[in-house]
Amino acid sequence: MLTQSQLIQQLTTTIGKSKVIELSKILKDQQFNLRDLIDITFNKDKDIAFRASWLLENVFLKNPQAYLNDLNYLIQCFTNVSYPSCQRHYAKIMMHITDPKAPAAVQLKLKEIDLEKVIEHLFDWMIDPKVKIAVKVFSSESLFNMRYQYSWITEELADQIKYLMSNGTAAIQSRGKKLLKQLSN
Repeated sequence: MLTQSQLIQQLTTTIGKSKVIELSKILKDQQFNLRDLIDITFNKDKDIAFRASWLLENVFLKNPQAYLNDLNYLIQCFTNVSYPSCQRHYAKIMMHITDPKAPAAVQLKLKEIDLEKVIEHLFDWMIDPKVKIAVKVFSSESLFNMRYQYSWITEELADQIKYLMSNGTAAIQSRGKKLLKQLSN
């Protein structure tokens, strides 16, 4: 059985996609405590935190309904994510779990959780010029997905997307046009 300290040891060296997939399988098979993995994503060593976040994304998104009991903890921790490399994975997780195609059990569980602080944090990431483009894109998609549950998001999101598009990259332009079109429907 892999312990939290043994997992941290595994994450001290550079890993690739195949190692992430291998570790994901081990964690799933051993029913590794997701909260322990979430805690590792806040390791003071940024490289370990990044690798743990990458692993968290893979483990969690493979079967999010298996972690319903940990969803609230994941949401609580979300606003503490500060390392740029970890932001990407957390924003991607949020994008997937708020997607209308997310498993019904996940959607129901999210309705029980106050997401206001997460929403504020996602907007902060969109506004912060130091935040990487992928994080901004995943954040905008997450907010877009939550617009019906929190109606005030629509107008604020449209304004932020327009601002980002004013001098944004091709990726922001493309995604922004798509989201603005859908927001206006």
